[in-house]
Amino acid sequence: MQNKTILPGATIGILGGGQLGRMLALAAKPMGYRIAILDPSPTCPAVSVADVVVTGDFGDVAALAEFAQACDVVTLEFENVPAAGLAFLEALLPVRPSKRVLETLRDRIVEKAFINAAGIETAPWAEVRFAGDFERVLKLGFPAILKTATLGYDGHGQARVNSLEELSEAFARFNAPCVLEGLVDFACEVSVIVARSSSGEVKVFDVLENHHVGGILDTTFIPAGVPLELQRQAQEIALKLAARLEIIGLVCVEFFVTQGGRVIVNELAPRPHNSGHLTIEACVTSQFEQAIRAVCGLPLGETTAHGPAAMANLLGDLWQVSQPNWAAALETGAKLHLYGKLEARSGRKMGHLTALGEDALEVVKAARAALKT
Repeated sequence: MQNKTILPGATIGILGGGQLGRMLALAAKPMGYRIAILDPSPTCPAVSVADVVVTGDFGDVAALAEFAQACDVVTLEFENVPAAGLAFLEALLPVRPSKRVLETLRDRIVEKAFINAAGIETAPWAEVRFAGDFERVLKLGFPAILKTATLGYDGHGQARVNSLEELSEAFARFNAPCVLEGLVDFACEVSVIVARSSSGEVKVFDVLENHHVGGILDTTFIPAGVPLELQRQAQEIALKLAARLEIIGLVCVEFFVTQGGRVIVNELAPRPHNSGHLTIEACVTSQFEQAIRAVCGLPLGETTAHGPAAMANLLGDLWQVSQPNWAAALETGAKLHLYGKLEARSGRKMGHLTALGEDALEVVKAARAALKT
C-alpha cells in the first residue's frame, strides 16, 4: 500500500489544518487533487481551501474513521499525532510519512540517538527522565539547554540553565522527559529540505540560512552565506538521513554551522518547514508542491532557485496596536502571504513576506518595517 501512486482527481488527507496544511492544499489544488483536513478547530486556516473538513482530535477514532473514508492517501503538517491514531489510519490507507518515521523524529531522545547511530554529529546531549539523572548529565557542563523530549516548538519547552539548581527548577516545571544539550559555539544556522518519493527518487533544495529572534524563525535567505563545501556537506548529511529514514514526503534537517567550520545537526522535521516558505516564489518547484508529488508517488520537481531570495515571518505582535499597513509593505515589492488565522497573538505566526533579487533580504525587512507605519 505504501508504494501506490495517487493520481490527480484523488483526495489527499492532511492531518492538521494550520498554515502548513493550508499551503499544502493550495499546492495540490492546481494539480487536480481534492483535499480533506482533520483538525481540532473548525476555523483552522486550511478550512477555506479544503473540500472536506473533519473536526476532531487526532486520537478520536470516530473522527479518524470519517477522515479516512474521504481520503486516498494521508500526509501531515503536524508530526505529534498519537501513535494509535496513526496505526488506525495505516491499516486503512497509505500514510506518508509513516508511523515509524514519525515515532523516530517526534521524540528528541529517539531522534538524537538515530542521528548519532548514522555516524552524524549533534550537539553533546544526555537524556533526563528523572531527577536522579542530574548528576550523570553534569559532564555536559553549564550553561546548557534543557528541552522537552516531545511537543516543543518555536522555543516552547526549552530553557537555558546555568546551574544544577536551574536545571532542577526547569525540569520540575516541564514535568516530562527531556534532553539536556551542551551549547554549540555556532556562527549561524542553516537548513536543508529533502524530498523522497515512494519510488526512492530524491531531490534536495539549496541550503537555507536562518536567523532566529527569541527562539522563533525571523528571516531565511538563499544563497546561504556559508562556504560551498559546508553547504555540500549539509546536503549530503540530509540526503543520508532521508535515505536511512526511508521517508516518503519531506524532511527538513536543521544545522548549526560552528565557528570552527563544522556542520552539526540540530533537529529534523518530517514535513514542510517554515524556512522553506520562500521556495513558493524562489524555486521551480516549491516545498509544498514537492511534498504533494512525493506522497502521491509522482516524479519529483526541479528544485533550482531562480536567484537570491529571502523570507520574513509576520508575527501576531504586528497587530497589537492597529491593522498592519499592507499597502506600504506591498509597495516595497515584497510578496505577502497571510494564513487566515482569526486571532493575532504575540509570537503567533500569522503570515510571511518573500522577495526575490540581490537585495531580497533588505526588501523583506523594509516591507515588515513598513507594516508598522
